Amino acid sequence: MTTPTEADSLASLQVKVTSRIVGVDLQSLPKSAEAPVVATPSGRRLDSGAAIVRYVAAISHTSSAYSSKDPLIMSQVDSWIDFARLLEAPLASWLQPGSIQAQGSQAAAKSHVTNTLKALEEHLKTKTFLIGDTMTIADSQLATTLASAFSHLIGQQQQQQLPNVVRWFQTCMQQPELAPVVGSITLCQDPIGWKAPIRHHSSSSGPHAGPTTPHKQQHPAGTGLQPDQAMQAAHEDEVDSPTATANGPAVQPVSVEKQKKPAKAAAKQAENAPENGQAGSAAQEDPEKKAKKDAKAAEKAAKKAKAAAKKTERDAQEAAGPSDKKQKAKDEAEAKKVKDAAEVKQQIEQAKATPRGQKKAVTRDMPKGYCPPAVEAAWYDWWEQSGCFKPDPDSDKPPFVIVIPPPNVTGSLHLGHALTNSIQDTVVRWRRMSGYNVLWLPGTDHAGIATQTVVEKDLAKKKGLTRHDLGREAFLEQVFSWVKTYGGKIFGQMRRMGISVDWERLAFTMDDNLVAAVQEAFVRLHQEGLIYRENRLVNWCCTLHTAVSDIEVDHLEVKKRTLVSVPGYEEQVEVGVLTSFAYLLEDGSGEIVVATTRPETMLGDTAVAVHPEDARYKHLHGKFAVHPLDGRKVPIIQDAELVDMSFGTGAVKITPAHDPNDYATGKRHNLDCINILDDDGRINAHGGQFAGQPRFQVRKTVVEWLEGKGLLRGTEDNVMSVPFCSRSKDIIEPVLKPQWWVSCQAMAEQGVKAAQDGTLQIIPSEFEATWYRWLENIRDWCVSRQLWWGHRIPAYYITLEGENPRAAGTQYEQMDRWVVAKDAQQAEAQAQQRFPGKNLSLHQDDDVLDTWFSSGLWPFSTMGWPNQTPDFAKFYPGALLETGHDILFFWVARMVMLGIKLTGQVPFKQVYLHSMVRDAHGRKMSKSLGNVIDPLDVIQGITLQGLHDTLTTGNLSAEEVKKATAGQQRDFPDGIEECGTDALRFALVAYTSQGRDINLDIKRVVAYRHWCNKLWNAIKFAMINLGQDFVPAPDGRGLQEGAQLPFACRWILSRLTAAIDTTVKALHEYQFSTATQAVYSFWQYELCDVFIELIKPVMSSGDAPTQQATRETLYTCLDQGLRLLHPFMPFVTEELWQRLPHPHMNPSTAPPHSTQPQASASGSHTAQNGHSSHPSIMMQPYPEPQESWRDAKVEQSMQLADTVIRAVRKLRNDYGLQRQRPQLFIQCTDRGRAEVLSQVTGEMSSLTSCAEVCLLGAGEATPSGCAPAVIDATITVQLLLAGILDPHKEIEKLQKEKAKVEEKWNALKKKMAAAEYAGKTPAKIKDMDMENLGKAQKEQQSLEQQLHDMRQLLQ
Repeated sequence: MTTPTEADSLASLQVKVTSRIVGVDLQSLPKSAEAPVVATPSGRRLDSGAAIVRYVAAISHTSSAYSSKDPLIMSQVDSWIDFARLLEAPLASWLQPGSIQAQGSQAAAKSHVTNTLKALEEHLKTKTFLIGDTMTIADSQLATTLASAFSHLIGQQQQQQLPNVVRWFQTCMQQPELAPVVGSITLCQDPIGWKAPIRHHSSSSGPHAGPTTPHKQQHPAGTGLQPDQAMQAAHEDEVDSPTATANGPAVQPVSVEKQKKPAKAAAKQAENAPENGQAGSAAQEDPEKKAKKDAKAAEKAAKKAKAAAKKTERDAQEAAGPSDKKQKAKDEAEAKKVKDAAEVKQQIEQAKATPRGQKKAVTRDMPKGYCPPAVEAAWYDWWEQSGCFKPDPDSDKPPFVIVIPPPNVTGSLHLGHALTNSIQDTVVRWRRMSGYNVLWLPGTDHAGIATQTVVEKDLAKKKGLTRHDLGREAFLEQVFSWVKTYGGKIFGQMRRMGISVDWERLAFTMDDNLVAAVQEAFVRLHQEGLIYRENRLVNWCCTLHTAVSDIEVDHLEVKKRTLVSVPGYEEQVEVGVLTSFAYLLEDGSGEIVVATTRPETMLGDTAVAVHPEDARYKHLHGKFAVHPLDGRKVPIIQDAELVDMSFGTGAVKITPAHDPNDYATGKRHNLDCINILDDDGRINAHGGQFAGQPRFQVRKTVVEWLEGKGLLRGTEDNVMSVPFCSRSKDIIEPVLKPQWWVSCQAMAEQGVKAAQDGTLQIIPSEFEATWYRWLENIRDWCVSRQLWWGHRIPAYYITLEGENPRAAGTQYEQMDRWVVAKDAQQAEAQAQQRFPGKNLSLHQDDDVLDTWFSSGLWPFSTMGWPNQTPDFAKFYPGALLETGHDILFFWVARMVMLGIKLTGQVPFKQVYLHSMVRDAHGRKMSKSLGNVIDPLDVIQGITLQGLHDTLTTGNLSAEEVKKATAGQQRDFPDGIEECGTDALRFALVAYTSQGRDINLDIKRVVAYRHWCNKLWNAIKFAMINLGQDFVPAPDGRGLQEGAQLPFACRWILSRLTAAIDTTVKALHEYQFSTATQAVYSFWQYELCDVFIELIKPVMSSGDAPTQQATRETLYTCLDQGLRLLHPFMPFVTEELWQRLPHPHMNPSTAPPHSTQPQASASGSHTAQNGHSSHPSIMMQPYPEPQESWRDAKVEQSMQLADTVIRAVRKLRNDYGLQRQRPQLFIQCTDRGRAEVLSQVTGEMSSLTSCAEVCLLGAGEATPSGCAPAVIDATITVQLLLAGILDPHKEIEKLQKEKAKVEEKWNALKKKMAAAEYAGKTPAKIKDMDMENLGKAQKEQQSLEQQLHDMRQLLQ
C-alpha cells in the first residue's frame, strides 16, 4: 500500500493513524498500484477507508483497539466507524462541494452534521473517549473525519454548545498517534461558522484537501461605515464568496476587487449623506415623528425582506428540483435517525449502568419514547435484592403457594414456558399485591432421558467414548458437570420474563433432600403393595435403550403405504401396509389366513384367534396350525373381546410379547410369550435363521421367505398409527421386560373423589370429563427406566451362592429375589432375614425411576417432606397449579394421587390448565415448518437471517431447512421487531381464553409494544400537567367530594372502578382474556382517548379549583391504572409509576432527586387504594372497586354523548375533514335527552374537534350548508360545512372517483360474461372476482351517497 503523502486523502490519513495505533508497519502490508488500496493475502481488494481501517486493525494484536478476541469492543468500534463514515458525505458538501463524495444540499448537510454532533455531545458527557478509558480506532476515525470541520465550519458559538465534543476532539489530537499524522489543528475562530472555505487552484494538505482561511475584507478608514455595518458588509462578502452551484462544481472564487465593491458602495452612500447640522427636512424633522416614520419604514422593509426571502427559498426549491427535495428529506430523516439512535443508546447505557441490586434512578424528565431495553434494565435485580419475591415465614397473612412446573435442567425457554411464566407471574403478582403471603417456588427437573442423551452425544463427539467406556460413577460425574455448566441457562431466560419466584428456594430434583423424598416414597409404596415387580410390555426405544412413558411417544397417522426415516437405517422403512399370509393347519386340512402390519413379529406368534360365533371357523375350534419357522404348534383360540369378525379375514395372529392387545389376550388364555428382539432392535435367538438381523430388514426378508414357501397371500394399503419416540424419532417397539410398576387404581379413585367433592377444582371445567375418563380407566404405571442419570431405584436383587449373578432384568430373573430399602445396609438386613444362613450377594437395580415419579412428589418434596419442616407446615398444600392441559394425566394426576396417598391431602386446591401455543395460522409449532419462535427473539428482536440461522442448529434435513426457511420468509419477511418482555407477556395472557388454543400472531405482540409507548406518553402528559409542585392527597382524600368534581372526572372515576371490578373478578375466575381487555380498554379507550382529551382545555384555561380536582383525578387514574396493569406488565409499570409523585413526597425531593439507589422495595401493606411506604409498585395494594366512585347517571350521559360523537366523527371522515373545526348543531326532540346533551356540549366539542356545539330549540332551523346525520328517532346532528368545503370541487372529485369505480366494475362484468369464463376459470379466481365485484358495487353506492350529500349543500 502506498504510504500517505502530504496530500493524503481522508481515507489515507485514517489508515495511517490506525496503523500507528495498532502497531502495524504500513510497509509490511500488501501493496497495489493505487492508494489507498490494500490487496489482502486472499486476493480481496479493499478500496474504502473504513474497510482498510478494519483490516489493518484486525491483523494487529492490540485488543483494546479492535480485535476479534473481544467481540463486545469489536462491535462498538464497528458502530463508531460507521458513525464516522456517515459524516463524510455531508462534510464534503461544504469542504469539497465539487467532489464525487459530496451529496445533497449544504443546508441538509449542515442539519445532519449539527444533529449528529448533538448526539455525540450527549454520549461524551461522562466519557473521555468513545469506548473505555483509552483511545481506540473509533476515536481516531471520527476525530480525523471531523478535523477540517473543526478548522473551518464549527464556529465559536457552536463550540460553546459542544464542550464535551471539543474536549474529546482536542484530547484525541494531542495523542501521539494522531498529532504527527494530522498535524496541528486550530479551532475555527469565526463566531458563527459554516462558511464554505475559499478554494484555490493549488492543492493543500489536510484530510479534505483544499480549504484555506477565508480572505478577509478590508474597509478603509473614513468611509463613514459604523463598526456594525462594516462587520455586516464583511460577513455578506464572505457568505457570497465561496460559490458552489446546487447541482454542479464550485465556480471560481471572486477577486479581491470584486469583493470590495459592496463595501465601497456603502462608503459612497455614507459619504453623500447630509452632515450633522446641515439645513434640510431630515435635520429639522420632529424627533417623535421621525421615530414613528422610521419604525414604519423598518416594518415595511422587514415585510419586503421576508417576502424576498420566501421567494428566494421557492426559487431555490424549484431550481433544485424534486430529487434534491427528496435528498434533503432523506438527509434530515437520516440525521434524525442518528440522533434518536444516539439518545436511545445513551438511555440504555445509563439504565444498565445501575449497580446490580440497586434502584434505578429515574427522573420526571422522561425520554422521548418507550425503549424496552432501557425500561427493563435493573428493576428485576432490585426487586430480588430487596426481598420482594420472598414470603414472610412469620406473617399471619393468608398464604398463596404455587410451585413452578419444573422445566428440563438443560433446556431453554420456549413459548410454552413463556406462556406458563406469564400466566403464573400475573397471578402471583396480583395475589401478592392483594395482601397474600406469596410463595412461588422455582426449580428444574433432571430430565433423565433428555439430559443423558445430550451428554452422551457430547461425550462421543469430543472424546469418542460411550458411557460404558467411562463406567457409571465417572459418567454421572460428567453429567453433573454438564448440569453445573449449562443448567442455569433457563434461569437467566426466566429472569428476562420477569418472574417473581423466590430464588432462595430454588430446587432441583437431584438435590439431596429430594433424593431422600423419592426413596421414602418408593419404599412406602412398595411396603403397601402399590409398587411391584412384573414382566410386562413396555414402550421400548431401541436407539435410547430404555423404556419410555406414554407421553414420550408421538403417533404418526398414515393412510397408505408410506416411507419413513428411522435412526440406524440408510433406507427408509415402509409403513401403512397390511400383509396377509397363511398358517397351514396341523391336520393338513387346509389353512387359516391372518394379516399384520408388522410381518417380522410373526416369528413370535403363539396363537391364532377367531371369534367364537364366526361360522367360518367353528370347525377349527380346538385345532392347531403349524408355525413355518420351527414347526411348533400354534393353537387356534376363541376370543370375542379381541376379534372383530368384519375386519380382514376374521382371524388374528397373536404375539403376546410384542403387542399390548395380544399381551392381554395371552394373559386370558395362558399363552406363551416369545420375545424376538434384543435391546438394539435385532432379532434374537428365538428368530431362528433371522437371528442377528435388524428388525426392519427382517420385515422384508420374512415376506420374501413366506412368499418362497407359498404362504404369502398379498399386501394392501392400510390406515394405521405408527408410534415414534419423541426424543430419538425411532419407531417404538412393545417389548416384554421385567420392570417396576405402580398400582394406580386405588389412588386414582381418590383423585376422582377429590374432583367430585370439590376438594380439587379443575379449571376450565370441561377438562373434568378428561380427568374422570383417564383416572377411571387408568392402567398400572411402569416406573423403570434403563438409564444411569436419575434416581436409582432403591431395590436390590439377591443372588445366592452358585447362581447367575446377572439374572436381574432378564427372562431368568426370579421376582421374589428383590428387596426394597433406602440403603444397602437395610437391604442386607432384609436379605439375611429372608435367607438366613445363606451366602448371598446384593446388586442394586441398575435402572432409574421415571422422571415423572420424582416430579409427582414435587409439590411436597420441595417443602421438606418427609420431614415435618416449617415450610411443609406453613406452605403445604399449595393453592394453585398452573400448567398445560397436555400433561393433565401424565403429571397433574400423578401429583394428586401421590399427594393424597403420601401426605393425606391434595397437593393444591386448584388446577388451571392453559391452552397450547400455535402459530398465527393455527399450526403446531414445529422446527420443520419454521414457526418455532424463541421468546427472547421476540423480546430482543431478530433479523430474518438470524431466524434462518436458528434452523442450522438442529437436526433438520436439507429439504426441511428449505421448507422452514420459506415459512420464515413468508411469516417474518422483515424479521421480528424488538417488542420487549411486557408486550410479549401481555399478548400471551391476553390470548389465553379458557379451553382454546392460542394462535400467536407476532404482529399483535408488536402492537402491544406500541401500546406501551401510548402509556409512556400518557405519563409524559401527566408530568407536564401535574406540575413539579403537585403532591397527591394521601389515601385519595382529594377525591372525597365526588359530587363536586367536574363531569369528566366523575365519569373517568366511575369507569376506573368498573375496570377494577371487572379485572379483579376475572382474575379470581382465571378469565385472563377478560382481565386484559378490561385493563386495556380503560387505558386506551377511556383514559387516553377520552379523559386526557377532555382535560386539555381545562388544564390550559380552567379555574384553579377545577384544575386541582382534575389533577387529583388524573393522578388517581394513572396510579390506580398502573397498579391494575402491573401484574401483566411489570417492567413498564414500575418504570412509569416511579416517575409519578406520591403522597407524603416533598416536591423538592421528588424525581429527579428522590430516587435513592439503596432503597428497599419490600415491607408491609397499608389500606387498600392507599399507598404503602414501599418504593416499588409491586408491593403496593392492588386496586379495589370504590363504590363512592360509581356514577350511573354520569355514565349514561356520557354514553348518550358518545353516540353523537361517533356520528360526528363519521361525518368528518366522510367529508375528509382533518384540521377544520366546523360548528355542530344538534336537534333533539326528547326533552330529557336534550337536557343531558346540553350539559356535555363542551365534552362533545373537544372530542369532535368542533368549534362550537349548539343545541337547537324546538322549531329552530339549522343554517344552510349543513351535512346531516340521523342518530335515532329523536336526535339529528348537523355539521356546518358552508365556508369549509367547496361543494362544487368536492362533487367534481367524487365524480372522477365514481367514474374509476364504474370502469373497474364494468371491466369485471365484461370479464365474467365472457363465454369461456364459466368453464375455464379456476374456482379460486371466480371467488376473488365475485368479492371484487361486491366491493366495487359498495364503493359505487357509497360515492352516490356522498354525491347526494354534497348536492344537498348546494340547495
